[in-house]
Amino acid sequence: MTMTLRLDEAQMEALRWCAEREGRSMREIAAAAVEEYLRRAADEEVERLAIEAVRRWKPLLDRLAQ
Repeated sequence: MTMTLRLDEAQMEALRWCAEREGRSMREIAAAAVEEYLRRAADEEVERLAIEAVRRWKPLLDRLAQ
């Protein structure tokens, strides 16, 4: 699957500069950035669900601890 990524001139130049400096393609850097974003989003969702579970089950856990 393909996707078109539209960047403004400053973003394009910065991405090109990073790619040249790192010896990677702009596509590789963009794909890595998307992967990192998705990983962080998943981590945040897991954390949110864990906090929700603790709040939901805290009264029961407190009673069991007695």
